[in-house]
Amino acid sequence: MTLPVTPKTGGLLKPRQALLFDLDDTLIDEREHQQAVMQTCGTIASLQDGLDAVRLFEANQEVWRAYWPEVEGQWTLGLLDGAALSLEAWHRTLRAYGCVDESVAKVAVEALAGHTHAAYRLYEDVPELLGLLKGRLLLGMITNGASDTQRERLGWFDLKRHFDVIVISGEVGVAKPDPAIFGLALDNLAISEDQAWYVGDSLRTDMAGAKAAGLTAVWLNRHGSKRTAGDPEPDLEIESLTELFTVFAGTE
Repeated sequence: MTLPVTPKTGGLLKPRQALLFDLDDTLIDEREHQQAVMQTCGTIASLQDGLDAVRLFEANQEVWRAYWPEVEGQWTLGLLDGAALSLEAWHRTLRAYGCVDESVAKVAVEALAGHTHAAYRLYEDVPELLGLLKGRLLLGMITNGASDTQRERLGWFDLKRHFDVIVISGEVGVAKPDPAIFGLALDNLAISEDQAWYVGDSLRTDMAGAKAAGLTAVWLNRHGSKRTAGDPEPDLEIESLTELFTVFAGTE
C-alpha cells in the first residue's frame, strides 16, 4: 500500500464520517470502451452495404478527436445530453462515407449503448467495499457528466441504492474541480468538509477539486500513474479500494 503523501494535520489523516466517490474509472471499469465502439461499427457495417467496420472505427476516432473538445464542457454541465452527443458523433462518422440516413445513426447509438453496457464492469473491489461500508459511514458520489449518461450507468450496476447522496454535474450546472459541487454534496449530508474523504482517479478534477473544497483527497491510482510537476498532491494514494480498510484501521 502507498503511504499518505501529505498528511492533513499533525502527521495524521483526519477522521471521517462520510466517504464520497467518483464514478467513471473509479467504480466503473471502462477500459473495454474501444472494443464496444468496434463492435458497434461491426453492427452497422453488417446492416449497411458499402460500409467497412475497420474504416468506420477509424473515422469515429477522428470524429471524437475533433468533436469532443467542442462539446465536453456542454456535456459536463448538462447543456448537451449524452444521447444527442452520441447521435451527432455517429452522424459525423457516417457522413464520411456519404451516408446521411438518420435511421443508421440511430441504430449506431442504440448498438453502442448495448455493447457498452456489456463491456463495462464494476471493479472487483467495489461491491465488497460498498456492502461493508453501508450503514457504517455516510456514502456519496460526485460525478461529472450529463444526467442521462450517468444515470444510465448507475442503473446498469444498481449503484444508487448504496449512496446517501449522488451529485451529477449535468444536473446541478457545476462540475469538478469546482469546489462548489463538493459543497452541494456536503450540504446534503449535513456534514463539514473536514468530516469527509473523497476518492477518485483523476488528479486534475478529483484531487484538485477535493483539496480545494477542504476534503481529504484520496487518489485511487489503480494503474501506477506518475504525478508530474504541477499535478495536485493527494492526501493519500491507494492502489485499490480494499486498502481503505487498512487505512481506516489506522485512523480510528
